[in-house]
Amino acid sequence: MANLFLTLLIIDSIIIIIAVLMQPSKTQDAMSALTGGADDLFAKAKPRGFEAFMQKVTVVLGVIFLALSLGLVWFSSH
Repeated sequence: MANLFLTLLIIDSIIIIIAVLMQPSKTQDAMSALTGGADDLFAKAKPRGFEAFMQKVTVVLGVIFLALSLGLVWFSSH
């Protein structure tokens, strides 16, 4: 059972990497990086379309990663 969880964890990790790389980049200038992006605080727009979908996919994959990690620890200790 631990081998199954480990295999699923590796597959989930690879899919998370792909999902993060597929997310659209948010261009920021150098001044925004130096000031901490405070001007973006009030200009926050709700993501739509592909960006919103990729954010949800990343969150779901992260939750699955956490659950598989905890399951793997539990099966390895028993």
